[in-house]
Amino acid sequence: MDKGFREFIAKGNLLQLAVAFVIGVAFAGMVGSFVNDLIMPIIGKLIGNVDFSNLYVVLSGETYQSAAAAREAGAAAIYYGTFVNTVITFLIVALVMYGIVRAFARVQKPAEAAPATTKECPFCRTAIPIDARRCPNCKSTLEGA
Repeated sequence: MDKGFREFIAKGNLLQLAVAFVIGVAFAGMVGSFVNDLIMPIIGKLIGNVDFSNLYVVLSGETYQSAAAAREAGAAAIYYGTFVNTVITFLIVALVMYGIVRAFARVQKPAEAAPATTKECPFCRTAIPIDARRCPNCKSTLEGA
């Protein structure tokens, strides 16, 4: 194996990206199950015993017992119930990610500002060194010099 390739693979950023990807896939599965198995049945019950995953419209006008039967038959259909599930899953993931980023921003220390090396000339408003006694631009004598 080439030395440059080994260095590239061994870099921390690539490893962190791989770990983040694996965790993201697991998180997506968990959120998908949360939405499909917990949230959508509750919403369906509140609306009137509706199973969102079984909502579809067949474009040819044929009838099928379920969305799965229509898919198996290869019918041209719009499966809008599955789309509703996907939108709700996305919204939950976006909300959780927003919370994580916001919490991380609170915990992260703000960067310390570097000490100022310049000040503004009170006469010409240009940046000059802190310890200057005379402005190099307008030749004014500064106070406290």
